[in-house]
Amino acid sequence: MSNRLKLLTISDHPLCSSGVANQTKYFVEGLLSTGKYTVRSLGAAMKHASYQPQRVQEWGDNWIILPIDGYGDENMMREILDTEKPDAVWVMTDIRFYEWLFNMSDEIRDRGIPLFYQHVWDNFPVPTFNKNVYHSCDFIGCISKLTHDIVCELGMKEHCQYIPHAVNKDVFRPLSVEKIKQKKANALGDAKDKFVIFYNSRNARRKMTSDVVKIFKQFLDKHGDVAFLLMHTDPKDREGANLIEVAKMLDIKPHQLAFSNARVPPEDIASMYNIADVTMNISNNEGWGLSVLESLMCATPVIANFTGGMRDQIVDKNGFEFGVAVKPVTRSLTGSQQIPFIFDDRCSDEDLLAALEKIYAMPDKERKELGMKARERCLRDFSLEDMVNKWDKAIVKYVNQFKEKGYPERVRVAVI
Repeated sequence: MSNRLKLLTISDHPLCSSGVANQTKYFVEGLLSTGKYTVRSLGAAMKHASYQPQRVQEWGDNWIILPIDGYGDENMMREILDTEKPDAVWVMTDIRFYEWLFNMSDEIRDRGIPLFYQHVWDNFPVPTFNKNVYHSCDFIGCISKLTHDIVCELGMKEHCQYIPHAVNKDVFRPLSVEKIKQKKANALGDAKDKFVIFYNSRNARRKMTSDVVKIFKQFLDKHGDVAFLLMHTDPKDREGANLIEVAKMLDIKPHQLAFSNARVPPEDIASMYNIADVTMNISNNEGWGLSVLESLMCATPVIANFTGGMRDQIVDKNGFEFGVAVKPVTRSLTGSQQIPFIFDDRCSDEDLLAALEKIYAMPDKERKELGMKARERCLRDFSLEDMVNKWDKAIVKYVNQFKEKGYPERVRVAVI
C-alpha cells in the first residue's frame, strides 16, 4: 500500500497553455518529484476529445488527469471524493468559477480533507466580499504580497503564506550572444538590427493590448523606423480588439509589427524573450503577470504598470527597478455583479513613451547588465524549488492536523 499523500487539484487543464495551467503543472511536477505524492487533477476550462482519465506519461499512475466540462459542480465533486478518496484538495482559479466548491467546503472538511487555495487578487481596496471564500479554506497560498496583505486583513493571517509564482530557470534563461543573433536573423529577417519590443499576454481588454500598439506607433513617429513590435497573442481574440485593424488604422507597416499566435513550447517563448530588448506588460490590473517573470528570468528588462503582482517583480525591496515601473496616473473604480468593486490602474501615454525611450537609450552592455541583475534577483526571490517546498510543508502540516485532530472548530460559512 502506497504511503504517498493523494492530492486532488482543481484548475485549468494542467497541460494546456494558460497561466493557471502552467503554474499548476510546475506545482504538481514539483510535488511529485519529492516522491511523497500521487495526484489526481481535474482538467477544466477546455473541450476534450476524450473523457477517459489521462495518465501523464512521465509520472504514470502517480499523475492522472480527469477531463471535465466547464468547471464542474457539487455532484461531480462528491463522486470524485468518494472514488479517489484524496488526502487534500488544492484549487487555483478565479473565485467566480468555483463558488460551488467553496460553498461545500464544510462537506469536504467533514470527510477529513483540508482545502487549499492558491490565490491572487489584482488590486486594492480590500475585497470584503471575498471574506467568506477565504474562511472556507484551511490554507491560502498568496501569489502576491498585495494578496497576502488582503487575506491577512480579512482574518486569515494564521492560515496563509506569501508563495509567489515561479518558472523553470533552465527553460527561461539567457542565451549566448551568438545564439541570440542567429535567432534574431531567423525570426526577424531585415528587422534583426532594430530595437525589439515584445508583448506576451492575452489580447484582452484589461491587458491594454491596443495601447501597446498605440505607444509603439508614437515611438516610431518620434524616432523613425528603428523598432519592431513582436506580439505573441491572438490579434483576433474575442476578448480584445482586432489588432490587425488597429495597426492599419495607426498606419503601422507590415515590416514593423508581427503576430505570433501559434501554440509553441516554452523553449520557443524563451527564445522570443531573448531576441527582445524589452518586454511590455501594461495591464490595468494584473494579479501576477507571468510574462514579467519569464522575461526577467531570460535577462530581458521589462516595462510594466506598477500594479498588482507586477509590483513584486519589477521592483525589489530596495526600490531597484529591473526595467521601468510605470506609475499609474488614473484609478478607475469598476466592478460587476460578482466583483462589486475593484480599481483599474492606467498609465499615461507620456509615461509609457518615456519608459520605452529610457530602455532604447541604454547602451547594449548596460541593458544586458540590467537583465542579468534581474535574473539573479528572480533566482533568489522566485525560485521554483522554494515555491514547491513551501507548498509541500503547508500540505503536510494540514493533512497531519486533520488526521490527528479532525478538522478544527472554525466558523462554518457559506459563500453568498
